[in-house]
Order: sequence, then structure tokens, then C-alpha cells
Amino acid sequence: MRVDPTPFAERVLEAVESVPPGQVATYGDIAEALGEGGPRAVGRVMALWGGGVPWWRVLRADGTPPPGREREALRRLAAEGVPLRGDARVDLARCRWAPG
Repeated sequence: MRVDPTPFAERVLEAVESVPPGQVATYGDIAEALGEGGPRAVGRVMALWGGGVPWWRVLRADGTPPPGREREALRRLAAEGVPLRGDARVDLARCRWAPG
């Protein structure tokens, strides 16, 4: 049974869509930009409805991609020119998105 996204989920997905190519945000960055929810709530939205937005641009606070999708996310990020560190993490200091 498919459940439609909640209003909060819609706002999360819109925020993720606004992260430009070559930049990334953390789950916490998205929550902070919205002024609601938290990293786990954003992660839940992404797990349920994030397939249609650039999900690979949303990372954990340590710069690692979503669990289980690391390889694909790192490939997509590298193709966008996102700076990667040698330990399969994104260099957040160099490419973190700032809303607005």
C-alpha cells in the first residue's frame, strides 16, 4: 500500500531538490533549514519518498552517504565534482550547501 507524503515530507523533498549539483547537505542541515523535525525525521522521509529527488546529495553528519547506497551515491557525487576524501566521505567543509 502506497502512502502519500505528509506535508512535512513534501517540505523535506522540496528542500532536497534545492541542493544544487556539486553541493551536499546533511540530514540535520535539511531539518535546520526547515526549522522543524530533526535528522532522523528527514532520514525517514528520504527512506520512504526520496527516490525522486537527488537523494545522493543528502549525507550523514560525518559526510558518509546513506547506508546501503554508498557506492551509487559516491559515484553520482564524484560525477558532479563533489570533493571526496580517501575514506569514502565527502569533504563537507568544501561543498556544504547553505540554503538561501
